[in-house]
Amino acid sequence: MDAKSVNLSKEFVDKISPGSKKLKLPINGVKKIIAISSAKGGVGKSTIAVNLAIALKKLNYKVGILDADIYGPSLPQMLGISDKPKSEDGKSLIPISKYGLQCMSIGFMVDQDTAMIWRGPMVISAIKTFTTNVLWDNLDFLVIDLPPGTGDALLTFSQEIQIDGAVVISTPQEVALLDANRGIKMFQKTNVNILGIIENMSSFTSDDGKEHFIFGESGAQEMSKNLNIDLLGTIPIEIGLREGADKGEPYMEFVNDSLTSNKILEIAKKISEKIK
Repeated sequence: MDAKSVNLSKEFVDKISPGSKKLKLPINGVKKIIAISSAKGGVGKSTIAVNLAIALKKLNYKVGILDADIYGPSLPQMLGISDKPKSEDGKSLIPISKYGLQCMSIGFMVDQDTAMIWRGPMVISAIKTFTTNVLWDNLDFLVIDLPPGTGDALLTFSQEIQIDGAVVISTPQEVALLDANRGIKMFQKTNVNILGIIENMSSFTSDDGKEHFIFGESGAQEMSKNLNIDLLGTIPIEIGLREGADKGEPYMEFVNDSLTSNKILEIAKKISEKIK
């Protein structure tokens, strides 16, 4: 591909990229909105989102969490919720309370093994229901667990909702960092404030005390320097995070003083300070 065709391709992408001039709207009952994003699946985004929400609750904030991953909702499993949300008027949904969080997910309304075979307009309609018809009760922070990638759901939130700050999750692996970089560029295009990057699965410490960098070392740190975006923290591979998610017993709710829990709490403090 020659230089001319490269420039034309960039021109084409810029033209078809959605604009960011729309008036972005707040969500009723919510003071601040934090979006947790990863342009690549499998980096632990939902696990981090749930545990950050609980960490913010431990800092004495009133917190809600919205599972916006329409195709792969994980909040019911991670929080051990099998109830259906109630509605007093047949239109508005009352969030389900668990572990001191106000919670909402499409997964509360469908069977766990149901495949969501929805096209873009249906996804956008579901998102608008969650942002306009959920009765959030005076939240300091609403943590939104966005779906991976940069598709319809992510664009709808970025363009139409007044997100106060986005947090990007990545592993140190080069391919994950490439995708994270794409997600960051998308937020920048839609004028969403990026609070920083969290490097998940940064290392593993074996029983002999040796630290192993399974997915690479310091990748997110280098990217944060190159893009002039804060590295909010690194979270090691921690079996308790995985076990808690599988059991519906979030790690941060039950572990108060460990290397990993302290790191997550410190990241939550940084986020709350930045967003205020």
